[in-house]
Amino acid sequence: MDNKTQSNFIQAIIEEDLATHKHEQIITRFPPEPNGYLHIGHAKSICLNFGLAKEFHGKTNLRFDDTNPVKEEDEFVKSIQEDVKWLGFTWDQLLFASDYFDTMYEKAKLLIRKGLAYVCELTPDEMREYRGTLNEPGRNSPYRDRSVEENLELFEKMKSGAFPDGSRVLRAKIDMSSPNINFRDPILYRISHNTHHNTGDKWCIYPMYDFAHSLEDAIEGITHSICTLEFEDHRPLYDWVVKECEMEHTPRQIEFARLNMTNTVMSKRKLKLLVDEKVVDGWDDPRMPTLSGLRRRGYTPESIRNLCFEIGVAKASSVVDSQMLDYFLREDLLPKAPLGMAIIKPLKVVITNYPENEVEYVEIENNPKNEDMGTRKLPFSKELYIEQEDFMEVPSKKYFRLFPGNEVRLKGAYFIKCNDVIKDSDGNAIEIHVTYDPETKSGSGFTGRKVKSTIHWLNAKEALPCEFRFFEPLIEDDKEENQGKHFLEQINPNSLCIKSGYIEREAVKNAKPLDKFQFVRHGFFNVDTKYTTPEKLVFNQIVPLKSSFKVNNYS
Repeated sequence: MDNKTQSNFIQAIIEEDLATHKHEQIITRFPPEPNGYLHIGHAKSICLNFGLAKEFHGKTNLRFDDTNPVKEEDEFVKSIQEDVKWLGFTWDQLLFASDYFDTMYEKAKLLIRKGLAYVCELTPDEMREYRGTLNEPGRNSPYRDRSVEENLELFEKMKSGAFPDGSRVLRAKIDMSSPNINFRDPILYRISHNTHHNTGDKWCIYPMYDFAHSLEDAIEGITHSICTLEFEDHRPLYDWVVKECEMEHTPRQIEFARLNMTNTVMSKRKLKLLVDEKVVDGWDDPRMPTLSGLRRRGYTPESIRNLCFEIGVAKASSVVDSQMLDYFLREDLLPKAPLGMAIIKPLKVVITNYPENEVEYVEIENNPKNEDMGTRKLPFSKELYIEQEDFMEVPSKKYFRLFPGNEVRLKGAYFIKCNDVIKDSDGNAIEIHVTYDPETKSGSGFTGRKVKSTIHWLNAKEALPCEFRFFEPLIEDDKEENQGKHFLEQINPNSLCIKSGYIEREAVKNAKPLDKFQFVRHGFFNVDTKYTTPEKLVFNQIVPLKSSFKVNNYS
């Protein structure tokens, strides 16, 4: 499944174009704006553009659409490159829209000389008023009929910095009565006296996306310009710019449905707000749907690529259950992640009939799904830790774990029987006294009696203190009480839960940031990159072990 693309309508278009020799080689591009970190929604576009190029032996450019100096930063440029590489893709060329600013400026002047562009001085509010509505045609700007000479002079003054921000724009002269509102004299250039991350202060006018993007694709020889559905209504303008700017190459824009997921924020503006308001600890917070956040939490590039393959490519918008990504994560990690013992909420157990200073070792599989990963030795002695949930003083119906008088198996070790409970002043169990049966050691062939439950444990003296972090969605979009609330009022107060517990020392002795483990009964965990120190390991839970989700629901 990995690194492939589903058969889809875009693939069919490419196959026909190659068969008819319309193109001898396809060239795609992934064109993010460097105004934030990439999120899971971008992964679909990355996998589609790079995947199609690989399948048809073509090329893919990574191009930054950096036409807005106010929002763009080198930090975002670097993070995007890192994310694309992490997903497993290599671009043919690394390019910037700003590489073409000189060419774009000359093409804008060409449109002016052809009588197809003019400098307009309407305010933004006036421009909206003149633009009309979906049901009513727009009105011509009073500056629409300026002469070519006057427009060229004013445009040159815009470029030289003679006018303040927002005072003038360059607009295409198309059709103010067009039913496609994007054709109603769209803005091509605006003034912005801000330093650009790539060109510095060379420019104080910048092209708008619809103008710049069309030219970039044409200049680079892009054969199939693949974008999301919201640009479908912009396609006539895309084609108009390429034609009227007299570009030698004509790309084809093709739209597909973007990736939407339940309980997942896909708006860069909202994600930035979460960072700016310190709701999260950065763009790579494990609760964020950014690729850097998913990476830090512990998701693998394979799981994300497989998700994108499974959902396929369509024209109709849909919402994918976020559990689908968790399904692919489990499928990827089950044969890879070493198994370890972790105690999240420890309860001490003392085996009263076990020799005082004796230590023995039981053999544990490193991964039951992968025999090649071998086994390891786990120390066993008189004092252990178990999970608090594995003991109940007054058991509920069908509770088969440890309670007074009941016997359970310690995983890989012996049967133990609860005899006494030590409590604190509030009546809470703080220590359990048990006896063990030395005849019942795992692997001994003992068949004398059976128990109904097996629980995991850790040697109290050898257990390594650590921190565990558990996550829920930042925004629960399926909650009725969230309807109509401001975005920041919908934050889930339980999105992060931090617990201190213990981990098996031997299993994690060489652990480093981003290493992944399967902890018995608790799920898959990843060593955190930000809070882990040489003195303390911090683990992020990626996903629990099991889910009722079935991937064939989406097939």
